[in-house]
This record gives sequence, C-alpha cells and structure tokens, in this order.
Amino acid sequence: MDDITLHPLVVFAVTLSILWFCAWLGAALFRRRGALTESAREDFGLILTATLALLGLIIGFTFSMAISRYDLRKTHEEAEANAIGTEFK
Repeated sequence: MDDITLHPLVVFAVTLSILWFCAWLGAALFRRRGALTESAREDFGLILTATLALLGLIIGFTFSMAISRYDLRKTHEEAEANAIGTEFK
C-alpha cells in the first residue's frame, strides 16, 4: 500500500478541505453564539497573543535549523569540490 506522503497533491487537498471545514464550523458556531462579552474578548486577546508568540518561536527555530543545515551543506560541497580538484591534479 502506498504511503500518503508520497502524493503531495493529495495531502494538500485533504489538508485544505479539513482546514476549510474547521474555519466554516468555527464561523458558524461564532454566529450562533453571538457577540463576545468584554471579559471574553480580553481572554481571546490573551490567547491570540500567546498563540502568535508560539508561532513566531516555531518559525524562528525552523529558520535557524534550516540556515545551519544549509551552511553545513555548503561546507561539505566545498570540501568535496576541493577533494575532487586535488585528486584530479
């Protein structure tokens, strides 16, 4: 049986449909419940701030790891090119 991760378009379509459904469900529940009270609005702002801060940390760590891997790859490619050049002479 094929692994689903080997088909990126299928993963994209499934993920997009799940995210769309969740957004639709959240909007429907929000409309049914009505407007937020002032205390609920303050709590929502706090949760939103914390969530965005965590997202920023995740993105920062991801870029940091990607940059270090890229630098390591460049170093290894340079060493390999030097080794090939030395061997060729």
